[in-house]
Amino acid sequence: MNSFEAKLSARGLALRRARLQTLQINVGRKCNQACRHCHVDAGPWRTEMVGQEVARRVGEWIRQYQPEIVDLTGGAPELSAFFRFFVETARGAGSHVIDRCNLTIIEEPGYGDLPDYLAGQEVEVIASLPCYTAENVARQRGAGVFEKSISALRKLNGVGYGTRLPLNLVYNPIGPKLPAPQAELEADYKEALRRDFGISFNCLYTITNQPIARFAEDLRRQGKTEAYMSLLADSFNPATVESLMCRTTLSVGWMGEVYDCDFNQMLGMQMQNPDTSGLYLWDLTPEHLAGWAVRTGEHCLACTAGCGSSCGGALQTTAA
Repeated sequence: MNSFEAKLSARGLALRRARLQTLQINVGRKCNQACRHCHVDAGPWRTEMVGQEVARRVGEWIRQYQPEIVDLTGGAPELSAFFRFFVETARGAGSHVIDRCNLTIIEEPGYGDLPDYLAGQEVEVIASLPCYTAENVARQRGAGVFEKSISALRKLNGVGYGTRLPLNLVYNPIGPKLPAPQAELEADYKEALRRDFGISFNCLYTITNQPIARFAEDLRRQGKTEAYMSLLADSFNPATVESLMCRTTLSVGWMGEVYDCDFNQMLGMQMQNPDTSGLYLWDLTPEHLAGWAVRTGEHCLACTAGCGSSCGGALQTTAA
């Protein structure tokens, strides 16, 4: 029993899947950035990307089962040759589509039409902006990223994002600590971005850094792994368990394999048949998933610490 399961067991809790709402597709590891907190370990040098046959089969699944939400992530999902295929297939099936955008991709050559394209397809944009100051963003994402992000946000505002269309920002703490309260940070972000840059957005999502991949390497180098894991464990909030994203989200990898969440995907914790063979999207139906036990590990403590954390931000306004 891992430390997360021990926390659940001590409180008489079990983590099982509910009705599927979101199909999250990680189209690959290639990205135009290499952020220090990235749990995907993405970067410009990565070559793992969804291919034509997998894209076709995923598209067929979307058409057949019409998930409420199709959530496109990466890497930078827009770098996939099949990004627009997934957008248009999902929209044609009546799904709400989310693009998890790093903003700077809009400033790359050949991607300048993204704001207009996304607006035309009525895609929700969830964009990573770890702070509203250039210095802090540079520490986490590199020099020049903040300025490009601001330029991209202005372009998104210019086609209706933040007003007519949903534009939500994502905050990750710098270093081994929990996020500040989401509502307070959102108010600070809105004031600063409006005052300094004339930028508007809808919501801010706070996400706790996962102790895996690049962030885990940083913790090890600094000798802070044990302290961070203790912080997560000591901050365990049982009231967050019912709302965890792994209960209603299915994560799909670039080869079509399936996981309970994107974090499990990065750890290779593939969903399995009873004979322990790995499962792929085309092996499953939404109804088939209900009631399945979620595969867990000590990294799951990051999602239940304090106010909780998911791809949609904090799970509670205040910690229990």
